[in-house]
Amino acid sequence: MREFLQDPEAVAALLLAAHIFVVAIAAVLVSVNRPPSSAIAWVLAIIFIPVLGAIVFFFVGYSKLPKVRRDKQQEVNELVLARTAGSTLISEGRDWPEWLHSAVALNNNLGALPMVEGNRAELMDDYDGTFDAMIKDIDSAAKYVHVEFYIMSLDATTEPFFQALARATERGVAVRVLSDHLAGLIFPGRKETLKYLQDIGAEYHPMLPVRPWRGEWQRPDLRNHRKIVVVDGRVGFTGSQNLIDSSYNKKGNLKRGLRWHELMMRIEGPVVRELDAVFATDWYSEADVLLPLAASSSSIAGSQGSAPIDAQVLPSGPSFANDNNLKLYATLIHKAERRVSITSPYFVPDESILMAIVTAAARGLDVELFVSEVGDQMLVYHAQRSYYEALLRAGVRIYLYRAPQVLHSKHFTIDEEVAVIGSSNMDVRSFSLNMEVSVLVHGRGFVDSIGVIEDRYRANSLELRLEDWMRRPAAQKAFDNLARLTASLQ
Repeated sequence: MREFLQDPEAVAALLLAAHIFVVAIAAVLVSVNRPPSSAIAWVLAIIFIPVLGAIVFFFVGYSKLPKVRRDKQQEVNELVLARTAGSTLISEGRDWPEWLHSAVALNNNLGALPMVEGNRAELMDDYDGTFDAMIKDIDSAAKYVHVEFYIMSLDATTEPFFQALARATERGVAVRVLSDHLAGLIFPGRKETLKYLQDIGAEYHPMLPVRPWRGEWQRPDLRNHRKIVVVDGRVGFTGSQNLIDSSYNKKGNLKRGLRWHELMMRIEGPVVRELDAVFATDWYSEADVLLPLAASSSSIAGSQGSAPIDAQVLPSGPSFANDNNLKLYATLIHKAERRVSITSPYFVPDESILMAIVTAAARGLDVELFVSEVGDQMLVYHAQRSYYEALLRAGVRIYLYRAPQVLHSKHFTIDEEVAVIGSSNMDVRSFSLNMEVSVLVHGRGFVDSIGVIEDRYRANSLELRLEDWMRRPAAQKAFDNLARLTASLQ
């Protein structure tokens, strides 16, 4: 053996054989139920950086939640399906475009929540004004307030919101609060925030905690990215905004003058019950307590001339067997007949979404994309830029929302009647790794309201031209393309 180890050629041959064996095993393990592009990226990482690549894959290579969490999701799905069977509130879609019926059926099969009629929705793109609206509704709570945010921080901007929660608990209202565990560790004020909730008597649980010493472990970057507020099951809020100051309290953002621009929706009607079911599922996962699922809800009439809308909540994430939001988004873009308008702060699409968008443009549709001129996440920002050339060549119009505002809204519209708004970006993280919630809406008036907001985006944006984009420095092009490779490591 000593003689063998002293022979450099023999040792090199042994190491090469071991490397080939490890790569062969990794290729089999990595490719199980994984998109080919992702599998190839992981195998290449293990080939070229074998030790580091294998370690990284061990920590972030498996993109499903533990079985106990997936079982809880399935349990709630079955309860919701049983509850909604035969409901008179399920929309029959008499005035829908013909293609919408199959998209609604798809959502129902994926997320177990139906399209319900008789809802009212109000769009909110004023950051502080959205908090004011939430506070007003919380102050009217008589039974419970459910709060769920990816990022939650007690600061000067959000303090009135937390004070409203305190007033609610003083009245005997049950206040239940969820926020993402790891996201809370990144932003300042976590200890003060949790102490405040404890002091006022709110019940709090972290979402997807990573605490191996307590037996709480899953892939660390599987995060709960949802934003939900529900008051008494009669009014709800969801969209892109987190519970934090619009600067996100980061020194770099404050130095650059960056402020986040968001879009939320305030909803009333039976769809609130479906949004509350998403909160109940997350509460069950974290608190191991299944809250009662409301058995009925009332339709509401339109106000000030607005017609009630049909709405369907679609939860998605690694607790489901399928990439729910990916399937919905691709379906709707392919179904579009005249127009597609997309707003996504982090636009790193998978192949199916990219193909749907460029195909829509090639079909002669009016296709536009709103993104930010600046980015707060370097790799994502540069990976996103790597897609601009293909989009521009296909005829997609790209608008860069001017700095120092960061356009963080997440929504898109199809033709003049259908819209989707929620927490989900159009990127591989939101499609496969994050817990997200979207709301599919049918209603001409609602889509017109989003169109007004899109007009404001357009007025505050710089339109990107292909000839200008192709003249950017070669170093930027190289970095953009290198950053794109990281998107496949999922």
